[in-house]
Amino acid sequence: MDLHDLSTDDLREQALAKAERDHDRGFVWDLVKHMRGASAIAGEDGSSGGITGSISEAVHLVRELRGREPFGDDEPLLRARFLEYLKA
Repeated sequence: MDLHDLSTDDLREQALAKAERDHDRGFVWDLVKHMRGASAIAGEDGSSGGITGSISEAVHLVRELRGREPFGDDEPLLRARFLEYLKA
């Protein structure tokens, strides 16, 4: 089966399994940096309201990365990144 035929969820699972096997923290960190939750966390101002937002965004980010929430607007970018990583 061609990688392009796989769902984004399947690509995520394969890419993260490869990163774990290869101890490739750089790939995982690159994913996190490009997800919308990460940019929301980075933009927080440090106020107590921002901290609550940061926690909420961090939880969303982890859920999205683990496949427990849909990718949303990040899907095309992440799908392309998973494909690129798996073909390397």
